[in-house]
Amino acid sequence: MSRLEEIFEKLSRKKEGAFMPHVYVGDPSYEFSLRLIEKLKEAGADILELGVPFSDPIADGPAFIAACERALRAGMTPQKFLQALKEIRSSGIKSPIVVTAYANTIFANRGFIEKLADLGVDGLIVPDMPFEESGELLAKTNEFEIDLILQIAPTTSDERLIKILENASGFVYVINFEGVTGPREDIPESTIELVKKVRKHSEIPLVAGFGISKPEHARKLIAGGADGVAVGSIFAEIYSENEENQALQKVFELAKSIKEACVKGYKERITK
Repeated sequence: MSRLEEIFEKLSRKKEGAFMPHVYVGDPSYEFSLRLIEKLKEAGADILELGVPFSDPIADGPAFIAACERALRAGMTPQKFLQALKEIRSSGIKSPIVVTAYANTIFANRGFIEKLADLGVDGLIVPDMPFEESGELLAKTNEFEIDLILQIAPTTSDERLIKILENASGFVYVINFEGVTGPREDIPESTIELVKKVRKHSEIPLVAGFGISKPEHARKLIAGGADGVAVGSIFAEIYSENEENQALQKVFELAKSIKEACVKGYKERITK
C-alpha cells in the first residue's frame, strides 16, 4: 500500500477529510518556504503539495504566477527544489508529498522522476499534460512507484472520465471550475455534482482544488463527498502582503481552521 493510500485509509478511520496545502518552494525565499511548510504541517496538513516554480504556469492565477516569479527571481531551480525535498525529509516530516511540476521541468531535467522517488515523493501532478499524452510519463512513474495524479474537470466527458479512472492511482484531483487557480468567493454546486458523478464509477479518493480560500469551502466540499481539499493561492496572498513572522502566524491560523473544517465536513457527510 502506498503512503497516499495509507493516509486516506487512516483519515477515513478517523472520520476526517484530508487537508493538502500547496506551496511553491522558494517563494519568496528558500528559507521562508521551508518555515512555511513546517507551519502548515503544524497546523494539520495531511499531505504536502510542493510546486516547482515555472516561468509560464498556465494553470495558475495571479497569486501563484506572482509566487513563481518571486521564487525564480530569488534563484530557485529544479536542482534547489530537490535539495529542499531532501531537507524536508531530513527534518523528520513523513507526510505524503505530492510534487506539482509543469511538463517542461520534468522532461528538461534528466532523471527527474528517479530523483523524486529517491527523495521520498509519493505523487506527481503535471498541470499542463493532458491525460491522452501521459502514457510515457505514466509508465515512468509506475516504474518508480510514484502515483501520477490525474485530473478531472467539469468539462470532462463521460468517456474520458472512465479512461482516467481506469489509470488513476493515489487520488484524483477534481478541478472545481474552468479557469485558473486562485481564491473565489464560493464553490459551485456543480463541483459537488461532479464529485458524486465520479464516485459512482470509482472508490479512489477525490481531492478538490481551485478556488478554496475559506474553511466553509472545505466543509462544503468534504460534506458533499470529496475526500480532501487542495488549498494554496490564499496562503501565497497572505504571505506576500505581510511581514514574515506575521504571515506565518496568519497562514497557521487559516490552515488550522481549514483542517478543522475538513473534520467537520466529514462528520456532516456520515450523519446525513
